Amino acid sequence: MMNAAPSPSLSSPVAPSRRGVRAASDETVAATVPIALAELVSHRPYLVRFALRKLRDPALAEDAVHDVIEAVLSGRARFGGRAALRSWLTAVLKHKIVDVLRDGSPHESLDDGGDGEHPGHAIACGRPGPDEIAAQREELARVLAGIDRLPATLRDAMRLRIVEDRTTAAVCAELGISEENLFVRVHRARKHLLS
Repeated sequence: MMNAAPSPSLSSPVAPSRRGVRAASDETVAATVPIALAELVSHRPYLVRFALRKLRDPALAEDAVHDVIEAVLSGRARFGGRAALRSWLTAVLKHKIVDVLRDGSPHESLDDGGDGEHPGHAIACGRPGPDEIAAQREELARVLAGIDRLPATLRDAMRLRIVEDRTTAAVCAELGISEENLFVRVHRARKHLLS
């Protein structure tokens, strides 16, 4: 008699499919069907057109399709063979498109729009430019000069607590004053600098 115990690795029973071939349920790990690179690349034009209809940006569409192909080649996305390859690739691409749309970060396309304008020049850099750096340095010099002109009690409190960023306890111990007195001195120093 062949009474074999069910496999402990399967979480649910295996049911026969319409073709008579046994297929694993959705909860089990499906076998990966290898995809030839040429077959994968043959679907690329369709995938780019699909992504372009959804994203309306050629660069984003190309990036999304590239990410899908990379995921398939690296094994992060695995084709189980339960659907047509194009349908499965489209489903993976839909998820990628949702990720791109969810990210929602504003962007400027670096592609030339054909109107002679180069939108890539409008992209703002996160770092300050030379003019901004010069302006910041001038402002810092102005503030430090203003601190130097303060009365000694206010100047010492401002330098130690704000400029040197020492703790309140350390400044109070060095100046021999209470926390309340330090706060009053720093407040008065700021008021003098703003006037």
